[in-house]
Amino acid sequence: MDLYELVIEIKILERRFMLYEEKYGILSEDFYEALMAGKLVQYDEYDETRTDFSRWKGMYETCQRRKQVYHLQLAQRDVAKTLRVQPVY
Repeated sequence: MDLYELVIEIKILERRFMLYEEKYGILSEDFYEALMAGKLVQYDEYDETRTDFSRWKGMYETCQRRKQVYHLQLAQRDVAKTLRVQPVY
């Protein structure tokens, strides 16, 4: 996956996070930390939150992996040559 594709996928995932962040009133990184620490177990009994939390967790982890790949690839490139600059006519 090239840098441009990684950026697009990361931004799509972040837009999806926003829906959950607005619904539950917490940022994704805080949600993930609380979930992994076992602080949200009481919500397991509710089908909607269990489903939402599972999807949100998966998207967050995918986004973190994509960001890691992005940063590794970017570190190996010249940023000035990587920019997708399109002239305005």
